[in-house]
Amino acid sequence: MPVTPRAGGRRPWLKPAVFAGALAPLGLLLVRAARSDLGANPIAEVLNELGLTTLVLLIGSLACTPLREILGWTWAIGLRRMLGLFAFFYAAMHFGTYIGLDQGLHFGAIFADVTKRKFIFAGFAAFVMLAPLAATSTAASVKRLGFPRWKLLHRLAYTAAILGVVHFFLRVKKDVSEPAVYAAVLALLLLARVYVYARDRRPR
Repeated sequence: MPVTPRAGGRRPWLKPAVFAGALAPLGLLLVRAARSDLGANPIAEVLNELGLTTLVLLIGSLACTPLREILGWTWAIGLRRMLGLFAFFYAAMHFGTYIGLDQGLHFGAIFADVTKRKFIFAGFAAFVMLAPLAATSTAASVKRLGFPRWKLLHRLAYTAAILGVVHFFLRVKKDVSEPAVYAAVLALLLLARVYVYARDRRPR
């Protein structure tokens, strides 16, 4: 969740629009909850929606650099930090819903889940990796850590995204078509980063 210059320039509407769009899934969940429209298992529905939104926003934040480096969309880079922080926000709500509503703060059961159930371990590991990225998303953190170390730390975002996709695959078990789409998009982004790295190291 890197620190970036302002998005916009000639697009002053862009950041407010992305901000509103990132909050829309939460608003929709609240409306559905108010209408008792969360299905037979509302806690599972909330967990699924929060987890999916986390993954969408995290992959969106990872897409910003390739969009700038390959397509020249410089405006995209200014959205990276916002998308990354929203990804952590939804991940925190996803985890909070799990420990508070699903498990009722029964920490023995939570520990057993994390250590024995692979999909929960993958999701928990992804959340743990996102936490320091959110905590060091400010310009002051870059200065304190030094840019090389800060940049190395923030590469954990890719590992967190991979673990998020693994969490999704293990969660659905049978019909893996939807997580496969996210896996394909993430693989494409990783290939794009490899391409940019190789291109920049090529002798001119």
